[in-house]
Amino acid sequence: MFTLATEKNYKDGEIILQEGNSGDWVYVVLGGSVEITKTIRDKTYKLGILEEEDIFGELSFLGGIERTTTARAIGETTVGIIDRGPLDIEFNRLSKDFRALIRNTAKRYKYFTDTLSNMALKNEMPALRSLSLNYKDRSSFLRAYQANNGTQSLCIRTANPLKKEEKILIKLSLPGISNPLKIIGKVIWTRKQSKDSGKQPPGMGIRLCEMSKKDSHSFQLFLKGVLEN
Repeated sequence: MFTLATEKNYKDGEIILQEGNSGDWVYVVLGGSVEITKTIRDKTYKLGILEEEDIFGELSFLGGIERTTTARAIGETTVGIIDRGPLDIEFNRLSKDFRALIRNTAKRYKYFTDTLSNMALKNEMPALRSLSLNYKDRSSFLRAYQANNGTQSLCIRTANPLKKEEKILIKLSLPGISNPLKIIGKVIWTRKQSKDSGKQPPGMGIRLCEMSKKDSHSFQLFLKGVLEN
């Protein structure tokens, strides 16, 4: 049916292609089964099972977009990697307008799946208490920011700290970033008001736990700029 560049064997549970990664190889299942999943807020949703002669990975080829889902082998699985040469020849034989139409369709599909993912994220967020934080300059953010053993947290002064272990939605406004970042945080320590003037001021520490891929990218770029300066 297709000219194959090579064949690859995968053991049960091995990832064939990963959501969010680049790559435009197209695959066909030759033996075994392939599970297609999508991750939203660290929850993995099963979209379907592919069997022999089913094709996957074509959206990245057609639209030049990153992988929209993850493909994982179920049991011992063999897939063929379709030779890009014949595909490119056939695709380039199409008119310029028709190629543009196909690419637009692939990109629109990705847009819709991303939109549905964001909707699912928003539907879960309102159940959490919301906290807005606004840092007008980088130095004030750096004074509040801490990183230990791969975790990131913010120290917040407040006379009314939340309960320890409580999860909240943080709307984080940072200088140079137009829209507030939406981050799921968890209270990891609290310190209440004390009459003893020698004590540290009241407040709480909030670990930064979850954020969208886009917000995470923006946050890491901001953090890199802060630490470099």
